[in-house]
Amino acid sequence: MQDMNMYCRQCQEAAKNEACDVVGMCGKQPSTSNLQDLLIHAVIGVAYYADRLVESGGTATDAGEFVMRALFATITNANFDDDRISSYIGEAQTLRAELARHCEETRRMPAVSELPDAATVSLDNPEEYRDRAGDFGVFATENKDLRSLRETIIYGLKGVAAYAEHAAALGYQDEGIYRDSFRLLAACTEEHSAEEMTNLVLKTGDVAVRTMALLDKANTSSYGNPEITSVKIGVGTRPGILVSGHDLRDLHELLEQTQGTGIDVYTHCEMLPAHYYPVFKKYSHFVGNYGGSWWKQDREFASFNGPVLMTTNCITPVKDSYRERIFTTGQAGYPDVPHIADRVGDRPKDFSAVIECAGACEAPQEIETGEIVGGFAHAQVAALADKVVDAVKSGAIRRFVVMAGCDGRQAGRKYFTDVAEQLPEDTVILTAGCAKYRYNKLQLGDIGGIPRVLDAGQCNDSYSLVVTALKLKEAFGLENLNELPISYDLAWYEQKAVCVLLALLSLGVRDIRLGPTLPAFLSPGVAQVIVDAFNLQPTTEPKADIAAMLA
Repeated sequence: MQDMNMYCRQCQEAAKNEACDVVGMCGKQPSTSNLQDLLIHAVIGVAYYADRLVESGGTATDAGEFVMRALFATITNANFDDDRISSYIGEAQTLRAELARHCEETRRMPAVSELPDAATVSLDNPEEYRDRAGDFGVFATENKDLRSLRETIIYGLKGVAAYAEHAAALGYQDEGIYRDSFRLLAACTEEHSAEEMTNLVLKTGDVAVRTMALLDKANTSSYGNPEITSVKIGVGTRPGILVSGHDLRDLHELLEQTQGTGIDVYTHCEMLPAHYYPVFKKYSHFVGNYGGSWWKQDREFASFNGPVLMTTNCITPVKDSYRERIFTTGQAGYPDVPHIADRVGDRPKDFSAVIECAGACEAPQEIETGEIVGGFAHAQVAALADKVVDAVKSGAIRRFVVMAGCDGRQAGRKYFTDVAEQLPEDTVILTAGCAKYRYNKLQLGDIGGIPRVLDAGQCNDSYSLVVTALKLKEAFGLENLNELPISYDLAWYEQKAVCVLLALLSLGVRDIRLGPTLPAFLSPGVAQVIVDAFNLQPTTEPKADIAAMLA
């Protein structure tokens, strides 16, 4: 570690598919990476004592909310702001000490000194973390397989945290999710066998399923069930605000505050599925989607001309061409970029600075025209269930291919476009997440009125694909999900995709293809365990993979 500036391998772009050790491929600087690792250490300490407090009959809702918020801040492309990460570390230290005191008062719990103290590393000198990483960082676990399993749990919980945070913003929380997350994080400080840790990895997947179900309930209860919708991808003549990220409540509050201002609102990347919800359709100034996937924002934000609001990840290093008109909010953050403060109680966020900026900007530059169709979440597919079942029984639909997950910059991701283009005309693609931008604008046609690309929504809406599969299993009278004519060809980039993968494994889904590379944090031993148990496979070549899936 002495020769490394940092060590990060949580995303698909890890350098050489090993780890970023000089600077992050995402643009993350060593100081930020080291502070985020230190924050994870501090969060595990919070979870350690919260777990014991809950075991003794106490409650730790505040700790649960903080753990989710802090984990979310460390997800790839979310927060590059060292000052905000440092403030989270300070908050974690204070909360951990409070929880430890509560535990000591029960006379059954260990003293605070029994865990390594994050405070012993100076926040004024985060590089000191680099030299002490062996005490509590990735390398604190010498056994490679146990280290890999612990990392997999932590990265899966980062995805859980993102989804739990969105649900909490809409007033939906689950103490059971908090309690199980405490236990899983605390287990990363304990001695467990590889078999026990593998079971805890699958438990993380179970927590992921429940969290995605909670968020689905929060979104549909607040905004209605998504409907089949055609979304314009051209532009109007009025100034606009471009909203990226995933937070629907942020978008809703912005739409409320921009009514009657003469300013249009557009979605970008993972915010596209907001157009599918009935509540958002009442806003006449909510006009369409601009651009595509997150990694193209350097060009698309520049040509948009108006302000950009990043509500969550996936922010990339900010360019001068739009530096004066980008804002962050929630867990998103970037140095010297204005940040919209969190809500106070039930009061909405104040987006007046964003709106004022928009009023002084030109209308967006048009980069494409036409429409794209989405809104095929589980309720909508259930309404079409008879039609879908009949199409399968008649042979009109031979197979469904789930191509959900993340997009990214690597050239190898063209694989997913090639697969979509080469799949036979009697196959249907089920998708969710920004991976859809690899093929959702292709003209792939339909099968008896059923589009060949069914977009369920954001990455968290991968839960809809699970519910859809369960409904089809019931409709066909099958005993097992793996008996369905469904193949899984998933793209991953960051930790929410890890969360989705673990969710599928916890449900017993087999034969998943994952690409464009397998995660660097999976040791050879752990990867083999997953291959043996679930037949997880790396993507290879489109033609070969299509032949195998259709077989």
